Order: sequence, then structure tokens, then C-alpha cells
Amino acid sequence: MSASSTSPAEAEAPRRTRRRTLALCALPVVLLLAVALFAPLPFSLAQPGETANVLGRSDGKPVIAIEGARTQGSDKGRLLSVTIAATRPEATVRLPDVVRSWFREDRAVMPHEAVYPGGGDTEDAEKRITKEMKDSQHKAVTAALRQLHRSPNDVRVRLRLGDVGGPSAGLFFALGIIDKLDGDGTGRGLTGGRTVAGTGTIDADGKVGAVGGVPLKTQAARRDGATYFLLPRSQCGVASAESPSGLRLVPVGSLQGALDALKEIRTEGKVPSC
Repeated sequence: MSASSTSPAEAEAPRRTRRRTLALCALPVVLLLAVALFAPLPFSLAQPGETANVLGRSDGKPVIAIEGARTQGSDKGRLLSVTIAATRPEATVRLPDVVRSWFREDRAVMPHEAVYPGGGDTEDAEKRITKEMKDSQHKAVTAALRQLHRSPNDVRVRLRLGDVGGPSAGLFFALGIIDKLDGDGTGRGLTGGRTVAGTGTIDADGKVGAVGGVPLKTQAARRDGATYFLLPRSQCGVASAESPSGLRLVPVGSLQGALDALKEIRTEGKVPSC
């Protein structure tokens, strides 16, 4: 029996078929990669934002102004309310932006809905954020006056904090009001001369609630000189994972708990820690 022979042209034909098949199979993958690279994604990019001393001034005016009651002497320390800075609602975020931010400690990729719940453009977001801030301020005033057994009919409180919005300054507004009106009860401030930062919502009964962007806020706090950071107790885990060196995380669940923690801080007592 003689061996069969295959011409070069016959041998090349299956190889051309395989190459065409591979090219056709690869085309959807290439298209998907192209779409992933250039299509907008439902994320916002965030970074550490500004801090504001609620015991100080904003645009030349006191952040906390009180009428109808005597205030105690000025606190030598600072109570820093902390923010994050995020891309605007209409900003386009693509895969390369997400990848770059993912590998930076001072950046975070957050679901767009978590940063701007309710959707809409910048104008819509600003209206919601302003409303949340006003609601938070009202609750902070109510919680602080209840804590001090003061009547809102006798004490008038005005809060100003520039362009900062949202509800996360609630706890520190309440602490600032108490510091201004009563301090530690002996004529001194709540901080003991230290720089204490923090974040947390507050309701009218003084309960502290969770907020977004806590790891980034700890970075802003340390950057601006804070050595203690008060935060909602439920968020100790996420904050501890990325806490900057030199900043002690102090968990609180209520306004009274925050006041107790500040007492331990200024007297160098047993400060609670995450």
C-alpha cells in the first residue's frame, strides 16, 4: 500500500479556517473590552475632603452662633467635622478611572447611588444635600438642647458651614453647641485643648447613625492634625481596616456616649477604641 500525500495548498486550507474561526470568536471579546474601556460606569470617585472646626468660623462668621444664653469661655482645642470630595453627579467615570483609583489609598470607588441617592443632575443633588443638611442641623440643635435640659424657646442657635452638605456633620454640630453653652460643666471646653475629629448623623434623641466614606474621612482628619476620631460604633470595622497611623478611632453610639468619650480624652482616662 502506498502512503497518501497532501499538497501544500490542501494543508493550508484547514489552518486558514481555524484562523478565521479564532478571529470571529475573538471579535466579541475585543468589542466587550472596548465597551468596558469607554462606556460610563455607575460609580463615583471620592477622596478626602475638607475639615471644618465647628468651634471656629466659616466665611468670617461663627459656625455656631448662640443667642438668648450665656456661652462659656472659648475652647482651646478643635472639633473637626470631616467631609469627602466626590465627582459631580453628571461626571463620566470609565474603567481606567476606576482602576487607577482602586490602587490608591487616598481614593475610593463608590456606587453612584451611595453618594447621590435619588439620581438626577447636580442641581437635583444640591437640593437634596441642602435639605439633608438643614434637617441634620435641626436635629443636632434639638439633641444638644435636650441633653442640656434647655428650651428652644429660650436658646436660639444658628449654624453655618459654607458649602458642606448632607447629614454627616450632625454629631459634631451637637457637640459644638454643647461646648459653646456648657463646655465640660466647669467653664472649660470639651476637647481639653486637643484636636478631635469625627463624623456621624444624629437624631433628635441623640442617637448616632452611620455615614459614608469613613476611611477617607479618617485620612482628612489625620492630615489636618486630629489625634482622635469619633465615629458611629457600627462602622469600626470598615474604618479600622484603613485607619492612618497616629489616629485613634473612638466608637460612639449616642450623644451621651460621645460626651463620655471626650471626657476620657481630656482627662487621659480609658478612651474607648475600635
